[in-house]
Amino acid sequence: MSSEYVIQKKEGAEERNTGFLKSKLTLLLAALLPIIVLAGMVYWFTTGGSRLIETSTVPVEILDFERIVLQRGKIVAYLRNTGPTEVTVAQVTVNEALWEASIEPSNVIPRLGRATITIPYHWVEGEPYEITVITSTGLKFTGKVEIATLTPTPSLRYFGTFALLGIYVGVIPVYLGIMWLPFLRRMSKKWLDFFLSLTAGLLVFLGIDTMEEAFEVAGRIPDVFQGIALIAIGVGVSLLGLTAVSQKTTGRNGKGESSYDRLALAYMIALGIGLHNLGEGLAIGAAYVVGEIALGAFLVIGFAVHNITEGLAIVAPISRDKIKNIHLLFMGFIAGFPAVVGTWIGGFTYSQVLAILFFALGAGAIFQVVYKLIRLILRETEGEFVNVTNFIGLIVGFLIMYITALFVVA
Repeated sequence: MSSEYVIQKKEGAEERNTGFLKSKLTLLLAALLPIIVLAGMVYWFTTGGSRLIETSTVPVEILDFERIVLQRGKIVAYLRNTGPTEVTVAQVTVNEALWEASIEPSNVIPRLGRATITIPYHWVEGEPYEITVITSTGLKFTGKVEIATLTPTPSLRYFGTFALLGIYVGVIPVYLGIMWLPFLRRMSKKWLDFFLSLTAGLLVFLGIDTMEEAFEVAGRIPDVFQGIALIAIGVGVSLLGLTAVSQKTTGRNGKGESSYDRLALAYMIALGIGLHNLGEGLAIGAAYVVGEIALGAFLVIGFAVHNITEGLAIVAPISRDKIKNIHLLFMGFIAGFPAVVGTWIGGFTYSQVLAILFFALGAGAIFQVVYKLIRLILRETEGEFVNVTNFIGLIVGFLIMYITALFVVA
C-alpha cells in the first residue's frame, strides 16, 4: 500500500468527518433558529415594542377571590390577579362600608400574583357579608360569604370531624357494598351476567356524574387556569396510565381470563372510585367550611345510600373467585378512604384547580375500567353483549344511581 493512498484515505475520512459535523451544526441551527427569533421578538416587545399597540384606554384588570377565611375578630381574603396587567388595590369595603385593611405582601399585585387582605372586623355568626376590593382605576371586585361561620383551622378536633364525615360518606358505604359478595357468589351464571351489566351501568353513571362535577368547578375558576384543558389532562393521564398498568397486570393480550386478571380489574375499579371519592370529599369539606352543607342525618343517609353501590361494583367481577379477605379490606380502603383525605384537603386548603384534577382523574379511571368491564362481559357472554339480561342490568344500574342520587342534598 503506497503512502499516497494512505494520505488520500486520511483526507477522505477527514472530509467525511467535516461534512458530518457541518450537517449536525446545520441541524442544530435549524432547531434553534425559531427559538432565537422568538426570544428576540419577546425582548424587543418587552423593552419598547409594546408602545406600538398602546392605547389611552384603561387596561383590563381582573381580581379573583380564591378563599375567604373568617377568624375571630377578622376577615382574611385571598386574592389572585388573573388579568393581563398588575393591579393596585386602593380601598376595601365590607358590606359597602369602607374599612381599614392590611395587604400582604403589597397592594400592588403582579400578573398571576397573590395577595392576602386582613380586615379587622367583628362579624356575626350566620350573617351574610360582601367584601369588595376597589382598584386604583376604580374597578370593583366582590367576594361573598353567604353564611358567616368560623373557618376551621388544623386541630385534632377538626381533623376528627372531617375524618368522621369522610368515613360516614365514603368508607362505611363502600364496605357495606362489599358485604354483598357472599350473595353474589350464590347467583347463577345468568344472574352474574346481570350484575356485571348492572356494574357497568353504575360506573358509566358515576363517570358521567364525575365529569359533570369537573365541568361545574371548571366554570368557576378564572379563564387563565384553563379549566377545560385541566379536565382533558386529568382524563388523559388517568385513562392512559391505567391502560399501561392494565397491560402490565393482565398481560399485553388483554384477555384477562384468569382469576388474577379479574382481581386486577376489581382493584382498578376500587382505584377509580377512590379518585372520585377524593374529589367528592374535597367538595364536602369545602362546603362544610363555608356553611353551605346541612350536616344532618339525612345527608349522611343520602351519601350512604348513594355510595353503597360502589362496593357492589368492586366485587361483581370477582364474585365467582375465591378471594382472601385481605384483598377485600384493601379494595375497600382504596375506594373509601380517599373521601377522608378529600374532606381534610377541602376543609383546610381548598383549591378549585385540585378539585378539577381529582374529578378528571377519577372520570378517566372510571371510563377505562368500564372498557375493561365490557370486555369481561363479552367474554362471559361469549361475545353477545346486547341481550335482554345485559340490557336490563345496564338500565337498572342507571336507575339505581339516579334514584340514590336524589337522596343526596348538600
